[in-house]
Amino acid sequence: MEYYVKSVVPIIESNYDNFTNVEKNIADFFIQNRKKMDFSAKTISESLYVSEASLSRFAKKCGYRGYREFIYQYEENFVEKQESITGNTRSVLNAYQELLNKTYSLVDEAQIVRIARYLNQAERVLVCGKGSSGLAASEMEIRFMRIGVDIDSIIDTDLMRMQAVFQNERSMVFGISISGAKEEVLYLLKEAHRRGAKTVLLTAKNKDIFDEFCDEVVLLPSMKYLNHGNVISPQFPILVMLDIIYSYYIEKDKYVKEILHDNTLRALEEGKAQPRRVLE
Repeated sequence: MEYYVKSVVPIIESNYDNFTNVEKNIADFFIQNRKKMDFSAKTISESLYVSEASLSRFAKKCGYRGYREFIYQYEENFVEKQESITGNTRSVLNAYQELLNKTYSLVDEAQIVRIARYLNQAERVLVCGKGSSGLAASEMEIRFMRIGVDIDSIIDTDLMRMQAVFQNERSMVFGISISGAKEEVLYLLKEAHRRGAKTVLLTAKNKDIFDEFCDEVVLLPSMKYLNHGNVISPQFPILVMLDIIYSYYIEKDKYVKEILHDNTLRALEEGKAQPRRVLE
């Protein structure tokens, strides 16, 4: 199976804010470059109009002893079928790669566009799930709330049944169930659909019956047949699909949503910075 070789690019990206303007120019080159070439200090310094000393300082900030060691690792990006990763590490990474490959096959961009449109039109959004799916539902609530969506997540069985009563044509309900068999989740979707709400089910099971009460059935890759499926977080395929939906949703009125996102983060940071008052 194909897999990614170990890359220095994530190291460059994680250190980006620590670089000077000259070093950021160097970083941008190595992040964006996609072809093998002469990476000698002399050639790169002339190409980027920087000194060889700047290349050395850049490499050291990335955690390498010097530019020579840095470029030795960087060139591994262009080596096919690198065999340095073995055993459990390789198996786990291959499992994740397989899930991503499956997502490529399953994702329906036209469907994602429709879901993003429903989100823009909905006055209130509800997302529910149990267990790991519930954790993903909570993550979805936090992310979408930060960009101005009136959204709540539910993991409690009784609350799912009670909330079903309050859904209407101005609502949108996401149900997350990899197995497609969680009664509480399906009940909420059925009742919400009956009351006119837009309903979306994220599941690894494609059943015809879902079409009766779901406007959209978003298929997730199954982990059942993976060699290391039992050690891979079941949230992973859910979160990948939610990220895709998020990226499409934020594209509409992107500037406004990014401001909302920044403002919510700033509010959180200011809350943490406030000194605690001592009660006298």
